Amino acid sequence: MIRFGPSGLGGKSEAITILESYAKQGLKACEVAFTYGVYLDKESAEEIGKKAKELDIYLSIHAPYYINLNSEDKAKIEASKKRILDCCEIGHYLSADSKHKTPIVFHAGFYSKLEPAEAFQNIKKEIVELMGEIEKKKFNVILCPEVMGKINVFGSIEEISKLVEETGCGFCIDFAHVLARYDKNNFELIESNFGKAKEWHCHFSGIVYGDKGEKNHKHTEKTEWRNLFVFLKTQKKEITIISEAPNPVGDAVEGSGIFSKL
Repeated sequence: MIRFGPSGLGGKSEAITILESYAKQGLKACEVAFTYGVYLDKESAEEIGKKAKELDIYLSIHAPYYINLNSEDKAKIEASKKRILDCCEIGHYLSADSKHKTPIVFHAGFYSKLEPAEAFQNIKKEIVELMGEIEKKKFNVILCPEVMGKINVFGSIEEISKLVEETGCGFCIDFAHVLARYDKNNFELIESNFGKAKEWHCHFSGIVYGDKGEKNHKHTEKTEWRNLFVFLKTQKKEITIISEAPNPVGDAVEGSGIFSKL
């Protein structure tokens, strides 16, 4: 099964109404964008989570962009971990009454003048510590470091796959980022690294990129959706696709419609 949905839920006062509008449009997923900070509290998260379960909409969270688990400044690492754990707490209340764990998507960090292998070890250490806190607090969430679209940013397919293998964390495959980072869709590399997983949490959109990778997201063309679906139809797993296009709702509805006609 493939679930489609947008990035963005709006403010807590309008979230229930927005979820209902998503359901009416046939959308089955939504990523709460805490881009600049966590804006939901426990009570609103529980209410939103209950409504999402009623509507059969899977919720996920995108953590703030101000995260770097490989900073040269230890205070910034601790602040990054706090932001992730704050997301985990709200994510728990979004899915506390559900068997489905809330994916917590985040950008793991930068290379910070280090060799990629050293950056990997630093980020791995922090993720292991975060997972220990999640287990201790019994949060119903799963950490999902994201495949990144810029070549100078930690988060290649291989790096994220290795984190999954060595820590047991989840992952987020951003197909647009893959295209921008590798200058090709690289479906074979994705399958060889993530094919054993039973669930995939994914992002998708059109993308503008150059020599250094990602520049900006754009509307997803029909040919881009179809190319993706040819690949995804070979995957026997539960897949969630979050649109990060400039018009994420319209983009997700369009993708869902194209998929249903294949």
